[in-house]
Amino acid sequence: MIHRDSPKSPFYRPTETHFQRVENAILRSIHRANYFNLDSNDVEGTITPVSGEFLLNYSVGTPPVQILGIVDTGSDIIWMQCQPCKDCYKQDRPIFDPSTSRTYSTIPCVSADCLSASRTFCNFNNGKRCAYKVNYGDGSTSEGDFSWDTITLTSSTKNVPVAFPQTVIGCGHNNYGIFGEQSSGIVGLGIGAFSLAGQLKPKIGGTFSYCLTPMYEGDAKPSYLHFGDSGEVSVEGAVSTPLIRNIARPSMYFVVMEAISVGSKRIEFPRNGVDGNIFIDSGTTISYLPDEVYSSLEREMVNAVNLPRTNSAQKGLRLCFGITPGEEYHIPTVFAHFKGGGTVKLYSVNTFIKVRETVICLAFRSGSQAILGNLAQQDILIGYDTQRNTVTFLNTDCTSEL
Repeated sequence: MIHRDSPKSPFYRPTETHFQRVENAILRSIHRANYFNLDSNDVEGTITPVSGEFLLNYSVGTPPVQILGIVDTGSDIIWMQCQPCKDCYKQDRPIFDPSTSRTYSTIPCVSADCLSASRTFCNFNNGKRCAYKVNYGDGSTSEGDFSWDTITLTSSTKNVPVAFPQTVIGCGHNNYGIFGEQSSGIVGLGIGAFSLAGQLKPKIGGTFSYCLTPMYEGDAKPSYLHFGDSGEVSVEGAVSTPLIRNIARPSMYFVVMEAISVGSKRIEFPRNGVDGNIFIDSGTTISYLPDEVYSSLEREMVNAVNLPRTNSAQKGLRLCFGITPGEEYHIPTVFAHFKGGGTVKLYSVNTFIKVRETVICLAFRSGSQAILGNLAQQDILIGYDTQRNTVTFLNTDCTSEL
């Protein structure tokens, strides 16, 4: 056994004084005591809707630095912009400086964490450090050091900080894409071992849930991301569907949506075997449907919505209607039918988005891969259980959590 403050330890920081090491040991003891004192092994973080994305408020490092990261169930890594930033997008908050964290360390290439991750490689030009690079479907990328540091969340019951030391994070020095200035990076919640959900699973279990508040309905209000016992969705009225493991995309939450209904019209989804036909992605704003399903949905909406169509459409959205500010209008409820018999209601907040004061558009597109985006998830409590392999839905008022 090697003491973590020994010069032989991978966590050894030669620049620290003896008394700084003593202080760090005291802080680790306090955080560990807070962890043991959790009544039900549950922690939480605040989620805030901003410009088509939902941002998780959490802390990194010692002393802790507040970070806002995009909540992304379609990603399996946690990363943030880090100094020195060689090529970074504009960010409102100060960019995280790992040199100020007493618990930060880069991961060596020979570490099991480096060798077992899917998007890592050895940076021989920088002391044989483990490096990572992720690419997203919209062309965004992040590249930097694969590292360890302490992540801090909050106890759901005692409202005290709970630290999770030696959490694997990506310290991004080259980041490019259409990221908003409010976000510092991405908090992956996918099934992978290095997502936040994957790294917390051995400590607090494989359950988490969130309830996304409407981001375009008046003043956007925050809600919570719950892990552990409080992340279970087991209330009356909730419906569950099996979580399907997709071989090609193993980190994503695939389910089987059997059909959607508008009024008396039931639109069947095409069958595609056993890999699931739609995945739940909190990092995508609008939803995507197979071509034939989208065409049928669009046709039913044209018949059901008593509003004039307009050509002044938002780029990428095909079906738009003109509205008069202040006047009420009716949007039919869409019913999503999942495998196992569960049905979830998609109201106007889930299906349409106001792109101008006088224009609303159907927030769905046709695509080769079906995706349930975050607009379609608003005002629905969604629970993920990777031990029982289920996803659970409950239509609710997400602002009532506050």
